[in-house]
Amino acid sequence: MKHLKLFAILLICFCVVYSSCTHRDQTKITGEESSDSLISLTEDQARKIILLPVHCLELEYPNKLGQVLGSANDLKSPKALRPIFYGCFDWHSAVHGYWSIVELLKQYPNLDQDGAIRNKLNQHITPENMEVEIAFFNDPNNLNFERTYGWAWLFKLQESLQDWDDPDAIRWKSNLQPLVDLLTEKYISYLPKLVYPIRAGQHDNSAFSLSLSLDYARSVGNKAFEEAIVKHGKRLFIEDVNCDLSYEPSGYDFLSPCLEEAYFMSKILDTDAYNSWLRKFLPSLYTASFHLDPAIVKDRSDGKLVHLDGLNYSRAACLYGIAKAGGSDLNHLRQIAHNHLDYSIPNLSAKDDYMGSHWLGTFALYAIQHAQ
Repeated sequence: MKHLKLFAILLICFCVVYSSCTHRDQTKITGEESSDSLISLTEDQARKIILLPVHCLELEYPNKLGQVLGSANDLKSPKALRPIFYGCFDWHSAVHGYWSIVELLKQYPNLDQDGAIRNKLNQHITPENMEVEIAFFNDPNNLNFERTYGWAWLFKLQESLQDWDDPDAIRWKSNLQPLVDLLTEKYISYLPKLVYPIRAGQHDNSAFSLSLSLDYARSVGNKAFEEAIVKHGKRLFIEDVNCDLSYEPSGYDFLSPCLEEAYFMSKILDTDAYNSWLRKFLPSLYTASFHLDPAIVKDRSDGKLVHLDGLNYSRAACLYGIAKAGGSDLNHLRQIAHNHLDYSIPNLSAKDDYMGSHWLGTFALYAIQHAQ
């Protein structure tokens, strides 16, 4: 009998301890212990982020070319094919790596006191190299290369250069403009042919690229591009209702189909129309009890699985944007955005596996900017 009582006491103690530990672990997973210190871009954080693209801009291999071969003559090295955007594993990652660098140098010029980073950009972004890049996009076998994800990141880079009154930046912008113009024309031509939006959680997502592209069009005053995006954005999404977040994320997502659409629509609808649309599209966002756990990465060396860290960043950016556009009824979304950012920021390091380090800094910076 004494043994049974002792066993019962030990069992109760174990259950209490286990429950407490389990709760602490869950708090860590869901990010309920949020800190605003992780959402303000400090110079130390900027230095950590900028090291990631600087490290890989000239790192030619490993490389995912993604091209269509028309003949054996097309078998060339990444640098020979794309002498500006050949590093950082793939073309679009190289592009948004440049965007990260430009954004951070604008805010923290001391990150490049010796001019080494500027020197790299000056060596790469030249008219001669741009001719080679354009030739690749004009190749009949690769007319749709990086449509529209990579195109949108190039627009974002150009947007960043647009408002930087700096001699180097002005020259880089001028050198990039021919490719920007070409892809703008391609995008305007493509949109009427896109009968249905692409709702994937990866590169092809229509709402994400439309959102970045719209920011660029407005920043440079390209009314034709802006009007095309707004017109077709409404056509593609205005009738959507009841997007089910319970089906997200898929195992490889780095974008949320529901949230990316909701954020994009906030940019093309006025406040009243947006709230009316959003209450039909994602009514759950308006409940104070709305909850969304950060995504968990189990293997950071797996290039697909590590996408989920990017999802935490892109979700955060969307939630910040939606909360700002939707008004006081959606203020609670900011805390959920904080949780997502807090959860994945500690993984951001040059020592991280290259499958994540070559691109995640950009998504972290993008999210932090939205938190301001």
